Amino acid sequence: MAKPVVAIVGRPNVGKSTLFNKLVGERLSIVEDTPGVTRDRIYGDCEWRGRSFSVVDTGGIELSSGDVILSQMRAQAQLAIDGADAIIFVTDLRAGLVATDADVAAMLLKSGRPVVLCVNKCDTVGDPPAEFYEFYNLGLGDPVQVSSVHGHGTGDLLDRVLEYLPAETEEEEDGERIRVAIIGKPNVGKSSLINRITGEERCIVSDIAGTTRDAIDTQVDNQYGSFTLIDTAGIRRKNKIDNAIEKYSILRAQMAIERADVCVIMIDAAVGFTDQDSKVAGLAHEAGKGCVIVVNKWDAIEKDTQTMQEYRAKLEKDFSFMSYAPFLFISVKTGQRVERLFDLIKHVANSNAMRIATGMLNDVLAQATARVQPPTDKGRRLKIYYMTQASTKPPTFVCFVNSAELFHFSYQRYLENRIREVFGLEGTPIRFIIRERGEKGDK
Repeated sequence: MAKPVVAIVGRPNVGKSTLFNKLVGERLSIVEDTPGVTRDRIYGDCEWRGRSFSVVDTGGIELSSGDVILSQMRAQAQLAIDGADAIIFVTDLRAGLVATDADVAAMLLKSGRPVVLCVNKCDTVGDPPAEFYEFYNLGLGDPVQVSSVHGHGTGDLLDRVLEYLPAETEEEEDGERIRVAIIGKPNVGKSSLINRITGEERCIVSDIAGTTRDAIDTQVDNQYGSFTLIDTAGIRRKNKIDNAIEKYSILRAQMAIERADVCVIMIDAAVGFTDQDSKVAGLAHEAGKGCVIVVNKWDAIEKDTQTMQEYRAKLEKDFSFMSYAPFLFISVKTGQRVERLFDLIKHVANSNAMRIATGMLNDVLAQATARVQPPTDKGRRLKIYYMTQASTKPPTFVCFVNSAELFHFSYQRYLENRIREVFGLEGTPIRFIIRERGEKGDK
């Protein structure tokens, strides 16, 4: 059984994201004193009095606005409301009760979901001020006074929320989920891919660059396994970043890479490889993540029998620094080959987490050094005494040698290729740590 879901809703700039971050104990949602910063649904986990549940942050609801993004934010908030077991309706004590609050309250009453009314920005301790009592006019019962910045009243708020959550049942233990970050430049189809996979408008899609700002988690369970897909903001060149919110968004994308097991690097088939694609892929490579390069909008390319082969050959040169990464040509618009993505992600995740026994590793090392002799310099030959795997994610091997200086990069690459040839390890970088025998701490 899935965790209960609690949605945080309200008009813009009442402190929903600050409250969300306080409840989940992490800065998952961007907080900025500008309306419309949160756009998609942001999910986090909260635990209170032994109960675990998911909390959903939503964009500010502006029922009267005709703006395209704001209307999609309303739709995202409505989806969160429809899927919630309970709702926290956040209002602002300083601004007082406004017409939009009444509109949102009417929307929540129609939903039939239980609502806990939260009056935020009650930053002084003690009896509430007179302005607090006007929120009774919303007809949602007793409000709870909260300061999301200081954390005052959040315990009382969560006590009220627990009253509305469904009874706890024995939950089956889920297998380990594979965390997948969808990364790339703006407008390559990252959010559209999430929506295609889930079959719903999970993320806002627009031709306007910078639409996605937070890193959005989506749970997907299918015949290939259990996955958490993380949609991220498009990573633009530094000189194109023109506001503080977008800087936070790019930081969120980099944080998403850090917590992912596999990065799906999306590029636009119609545009082709760019310098920025190289920089985005480099972030995943340096972080040691499993990588899949997805070429989207393949339906927009005029083709003959050699097109894919020629395009792949060019990309292999462009991505020569991560030659281990497999390519997949898809069309999110038509769904072409999207289903094959999960099989590839699972394969790459397994490679990234693979552990190889020391005996097997040294058998490969002996065969490799017999086939191609280690390099020499001034009559002195490199000796590799043995190799062992130190860690996974990515697979990291410690080589004990007589001279680190003699262990040239070219011979490291040769050994890497032999290890890949024998054990697979497709889609994951490999790291080597070189230790000289007699170095302090080694025996």
